[in-house]
Amino acid sequence: MRTLICGSIAYDNIMVFRGRFREHILPEQIHILNVAFLVPELRREFGGCAGNIAYNLRLLGSDPLVMATVGDDALLYFERLERLGINLDLVRQVPDTHTAQAFITTDLDDNQITAFHPGAMNHSHLNSITRELDVRLAIVAPDGREGMLQHARELAGLGIPFMFDPGQGLPMFSGEELLAFVKQATYVAVNDYEGRLLEERTGSKLEEMARKLKALVLTRGAEGSVIYTNGQRIEIPCVRATEVVDPTGCGDAYRAGLLYGLAAGFDWPKTGRLAALMGAIKIASRGGQNHSISLDEIKRLFRRNFGSDL
Repeated sequence: MRTLICGSIAYDNIMVFRGRFREHILPEQIHILNVAFLVPELRREFGGCAGNIAYNLRLLGSDPLVMATVGDDALLYFERLERLGINLDLVRQVPDTHTAQAFITTDLDDNQITAFHPGAMNHSHLNSITRELDVRLAIVAPDGREGMLQHARELAGLGIPFMFDPGQGLPMFSGEELLAFVKQATYVAVNDYEGRLLEERTGSKLEEMARKLKALVLTRGAEGSVIYTNGQRIEIPCVRATEVVDPTGCGDAYRAGLLYGLAAGFDWPKTGRLAALMGAIKIASRGGQNHSISLDEIKRLFRRNFGSDL
């Protein structure tokens, strides 16, 4: 089963300030804020929800189809996707734009200041989903606002099951729009913060929304996750990571596990456990796409953690 990944492709520029923001920001001068932080450490990582999800699906041996928009500076990302064996046919380069980029500065207390430039992501609606793509499963992950709305409508119109993953894009939508996403989707995946915001915006409880879906998945970090499906509440335990290094991209790794399990026809307990394992594997590495592991090793870890074969 071919899985379509609709979402962002982005560069993450990660900087470390060897000090504390609070020592350089004077509360009484906040109305004329003008500060600069020396950041001798800088990493540029490959990121974006679509890129991260596709990367993890490749680790699982899947062949995802990525639909995204990038800018004039996308050559390095194109080369990376080609090395990974990910099809580029639906990755559109938009002239005179930059690829979406996050600029993240972290201080010694792990406080973060982030600036995000959407760039070409805002043109994601230029890509259309048609029956000719021959996909049987999809995800609408954080992307340009108009693109997310359009792709959900197109998937629903074609009768293609899809997962709605609002992620950090959730605040872009009204309660009415979010309810429309839920009505169109087959599955919804949110973390605990997004889940609370989804309830607040729509006025509906997650359990109520789940009754209109095949499944609603709620991730809770170290507390594991919950899958609401068919009137059941399935608790998925957190997998202990070898070390906790960086949570960036953990949600995307988890969603790749969900999509793989759905495409493979796994039951929900097995699908959720694979998703939890993928998140634990990712958190032990910096960046969204720097964890490297073979499918055989993933199967070994699954057996060791859950006592059954993948």
